[in-house]
Amino acid sequence: MRILVIEDDLALSAGLCFELDSSGYLTVAAYNCSKAEQLIWSDHFDLVLLDVNLPDGNGFDLCRIIKQARPELPVIFLTANDLEEDVLNGFDLGAEDYVTKPFHMKVLLRRVEALLRRVGKAAAEAPAGRWSDGFLTLDFSALTAQRGEETLSITPNEYKLLRELTGHTGKILTRQILLERLWDCGGNFIDDHTLTVTMNRLRSKIEDDVHTYIKTVRGMGYIWKGVQR
Repeated sequence: MRILVIEDDLALSAGLCFELDSSGYLTVAAYNCSKAEQLIWSDHFDLVLLDVNLPDGNGFDLCRIIKQARPELPVIFLTANDLEEDVLNGFDLGAEDYVTKPFHMKVLLRRVEALLRRVGKAAAEAPAGRWSDGFLTLDFSALTAQRGEETLSITPNEYKLLRELTGHTGKILTRQILLERLWDCGGNFIDDHTLTVTMNRLRSKIEDDVHTYIKTVRGMGYIWKGVQR
C-alpha cells in the first residue's frame, strides 16, 4: 500500500513516514501543494494523509482537487485545525477521516489500517455505478446527479452516503453503520451530529413534495425507499 504524506513540518513528516514504513506501507512525502498535486497526477496511491496549513496553499483546496482527479482515493486530514466548521468542511469535501494534532501514532496507524480495509471491502462490494427512477438519476462513476431537469450540486461525502443507501434499498442502515462505513467513528472520533446535518442537507437536494427517498426509522437509522427503473 502506497501512502502520500502531505505535511510541511519536516520532523513530523519524517516521523510519520518512518512509522508507516515500519508498519509495512510505502510512503512518499510532499511538503507543499504544488509537489503533492504533481504526484497525484503522475503516481498511484492508496491513501493520502493531508495537512490543512501548507506553505503554498490550503489543504481543503487540495482535497477538492484530489477528489476531482481521484474520487476513489481516500483522504485523512491530519491537522491542528480543530474547529467544528473545519471538521465539517473536511468531510463535505469528501475526506474519509479527520484527525487533529496532537495525536497518538498508534491510534493513527489503527485508523489508517481500518480505513484501507474498509475501502478495499467497499470496492469489492460496490453496487452498480448508476441509479435512476426516471426522476432522480445518480451516476456514481461520473459523480453527477440530476433531479428532473435540474443538475444537482452534491458533495463527495453525500455521494458516498447515497451509494450506501441505494446499495441497500429497503433495508435499515443504522446510524452507527453509516458512520463506520463513511467516517470510521468506531472510537467515537466523529460527532453523530455530522451525519444528521449531511442527511438533512441531502434530503433537501434530492427530494420534493412528490418524491421522497429517505425514510428515518426513529432510534435506529435510515431506509432508502426509492425504486430503480
